[in-house]
Amino acid sequence: MIGVVGGGIAGLAAAYRLQQHGHEVQVYEASDRIGGLAATYETAGDDVEQFYHHLSKSEETIVELAEELGLGDRIEWRVGTNGYYVDGVVHPLDTPWEILAYPHMSLYDKYRLGMLTLGVDVRGLVPDFDAYDELAEYEHVTVRDFVEEHTTESVYENFVDPLLDGKYGDRKDDISAAWFLGRVRFRGERDLLRGEILGYFDGGFGVLLDALLDAVGRENVTTNAPVTDLTVADGRVQSLTVDRGGTEAAPGADAEDTHDVDAAVVATMPNVLESLTGYACEIDFQGAVCGLATLDESLLDTYWLNVAHDAPFGALIEHTNFVERARYGGDHLLYVAAYVQDREEELWRMDDDEVREIWLDEIESMFPDFDRESVSEFRIARNPRAAPIYERGYLDLVVPYHLDSEVGEGVYYAGMASAAQYPERSLNGGILAGYEVADRIDERVESDAGHDGDRDTEASGFEFGRLQ
Repeated sequence: MIGVVGGGIAGLAAAYRLQQHGHEVQVYEASDRIGGLAATYETAGDDVEQFYHHLSKSEETIVELAEELGLGDRIEWRVGTNGYYVDGVVHPLDTPWEILAYPHMSLYDKYRLGMLTLGVDVRGLVPDFDAYDELAEYEHVTVRDFVEEHTTESVYENFVDPLLDGKYGDRKDDISAAWFLGRVRFRGERDLLRGEILGYFDGGFGVLLDALLDAVGRENVTTNAPVTDLTVADGRVQSLTVDRGGTEAAPGADAEDTHDVDAAVVATMPNVLESLTGYACEIDFQGAVCGLATLDESLLDTYWLNVAHDAPFGALIEHTNFVERARYGGDHLLYVAAYVQDREEELWRMDDDEVREIWLDEIESMFPDFDRESVSEFRIARNPRAAPIYERGYLDLVVPYHLDSEVGEGVYYAGMASAAQYPERSLNGGILAGYEVADRIDERVESDAGHDGDRDTEASGFEFGRLQ
């Protein structure tokens, strides 16, 4: 049996792929629900994600998985409009003429930034269309140095820096240009006349999670079951110990169960990997505080609004300007998104009521016509490790998929600190990581089986010779 630690998208994808290879799998999730960062809230209609989600056209693996699960027709490709709030004004930035009208960059700035987003280096006399293909070449360059060299200082100061500040705060000067380039590439396809093309599931991402859970088999997934020990002996994984205190264990049963495993996949954050195996990951993670306001009236004219000034959040995302509000009982749904780099930051230490008040105060300041009485519900989700901090040299810090030499044979990692989540984290990256370790386990099992067969053949031949 192969044990999977973590019931997020990576753990479920690993289990699904392993079963396709013919292996018996059990998934253990510490919390009371699957999905990790893709967990959902109930609304007056469809469920909606606690942390905003959408798909880019570049996320091909998750689309292929959806098709395998019979959900191909549930992915809807929609226009996700974008804007930038600067000096009290919302500037839409979707169509060429809206971008040309943006007043905070010169025409030359916009040309240089546009060429960069298209992947063209125009610093020389001849445009280079391949300059940005190898992201690792920019791994040790800061975003500031890269943008100022490849576009202009004005592009950085008036456009990139406020976005970077909202995302990474006082860590912004550590961030790798490889992440920035990957972010540009990740965003994917645009409709020149309307805006960016983004995907969403009819019914929300919970539809995908439910289908994946059904494919794995609900009997093969246990929630409220944190893994407390991963035993390695003689250089090889032996067992997983699971705390069953949160499950409906039989009266008199032990609070912990130990399960023999042929391999173990740790599909969680690296702090869990360290607690189970001692393997220490040096990647820093940022936390997220994400609010979801249910409104009687719409606030924005756009889906995604980045905020340039020093606000207590980095973006406002009106989900029902992307997916029609009829799917949510007619309510308007607005995400308020903020990242924290340190759990000592004031925002992280505030309770939910305090966060709600400072956020609504800021929205009132930004939009004088906003009526906070239109907010019928305000829910806040927090995650202390929502995303890696993609600092320079990040690639040197990723956790290997196969930890045979570091921990023991049969121990694999498919969490957020894996190479599949570089240079940007996504659900697609989680699926890729799950598939990667599943394929490696299957190859190793087949290889071991082949060696065993060779040894059996050699032994039989030896015995036959003796009989002769």
